[in-house]
Amino acid sequence: MRLFYAPGACSMGIHVLMEEIGSPYEAKRIDFAKREQYGPDFVAINPKSKVPTLQRDDGSVLTEFPAIALWLARSNPGKNLLPTDPEGEARALEAMDYVVATLHMQGFSRMFRPANFAPSEADHDQVKARGREIFEAGLKIMDAKLAGKEYLAGAFSIADAALFYVEFWAGRVDVPLPANCAAHFERMKARPAVKAAMAAEGLPV
Repeated sequence: MRLFYAPGACSMGIHVLMEEIGSPYEAKRIDFAKREQYGPDFVAINPKSKVPTLQRDDGSVLTEFPAIALWLARSNPGKNLLPTDPEGEARALEAMDYVVATLHMQGFSRMFRPANFAPSEADHDQVKARGREIFEAGLKIMDAKLAGKEYLAGAFSIADAALFYVEFWAGRVDVPLPANCAAHFERMKARPAVKAAMAAEGLPV
């Protein structure tokens, strides 16, 4: 398999899952600074011009974080990346989807790319401020989900890989992590798979 990623992007969460699984794969870096995501070679693989993108062994391509994470978990049941009971699975997916759809797409995206939400530069500070509010509120919700637990589903799951990448991003925008999220972030960074993925992406652990 081949994972297309950008260092420090949300694809980092999938990179972590690939390391957790431990099967051979190729990690292909996409340089956003050079706008390689819009180049003809990558667009031919994923016309969405987004990472993560997973090209599977049969040549088929899977996109979008939740879809890739779920497929990896279901395809590698022995790695225990998703609870097997319906309630546990639903709760893990609930947490993962909230991280991706709200903290990332609604919160961080407003802070990092305000032009996508308001064409007028005069409105960008307001957009960023609203994004920070959404991001901080979302972290508090996830912090409550972690109360009394080491991981969101009790044991490590695909939901934790999603939460990890937004916890990493919090440092980029000077948003302090609530206590449980901070402990979760440190716990994640201690995992060998996380260390390997971050080292491969040239990121400090």
